Amino acid sequence: IEALKAAGAKRAVLLPVSAPFHSTLMQPAADRLAEVLAPIEIKDITVPIVANVTAQEVTSGEEIKKLLVKQAAMPVLWETSVRNMVAGGVDIFVEVGPGKVLTGFTKKIAKGMMALNVEDAASLEKTLAELNK
Repeated sequence: IEALKAAGAKRAVLLPVSAPFHSTLMQPAADRLAEVLAPIEIKDITVPIVANVTAQEVTSGEEIKKLLVKQAAMPVLWETSVRNMVAGGVDIFVEVGPGKVLTGFTKKIAKGMMALNVEDAASLEKTLAELNK
């Protein structure tokens, strides 16, 4: 942090993360993920997903597999992904998994959009209640 500030960075903060996700330090894990995914067929899909490494919609199963591997060791374009989804008409975001970090980021990026999270039975019930209003 001090070296970055000395080099002219306006702000640098230590992020409390458990691993160097989405960085080149994860390349060994990405390589292993590629090995595990190699024999698995991922079918083409009709409802597109937005790949975080490109911020673009994808429907090709083979492309999804490649991008999953890339995502492990490359920076993600979360803000651009969210902005592209909003531009495409998405107005409800649901984060599934432990924590609410992405929900928080999404609320800052897509102000006024509904951003919910599901991490357990209680949050699932709360999310379903919000969606059924």
